[in-house]
Amino acid sequence: MTTLTIGVSDLESVKASMRAAFRGVPQGCTYTFLTEDDLLSTLSPNRWAIVKALTGTGPLGVRELARRVGRDVKGVHTDAQMLAGCGLIDKMEDGKLHLPYDEVRLELVAKAA
Repeated sequence: MTTLTIGVSDLESVKASMRAAFRGVPQGCTYTFLTEDDLLSTLSPNRWAIVKALTGTGPLGVRELARRVGRDVKGVHTDAQMLAGCGLIDKMEDGKLHLPYDEVRLELVAKAA
């Protein structure tokens, strides 16, 4: 099973992970935002529904995706374009949308100050 972990990390931590990856240390599949606000504004409830609907499926057309999330095609298209533009989902040559993971985990941590 392939898992994508979406989380928040500062720039220095991202750089350290990249250096470790270049040394051959496995990092897993991750997508990192620099701030919680960026993560939460990008993954609105409607966009998160798109991510969930694409998880574990093959490529889907926008119409089928809209049917699965219970929304209009235009709105799903707009949100999917945004998610593809930032690299969270893939847009295939035939226009279908794809998320090549069987599981997506969202990591948000709150700590005492």
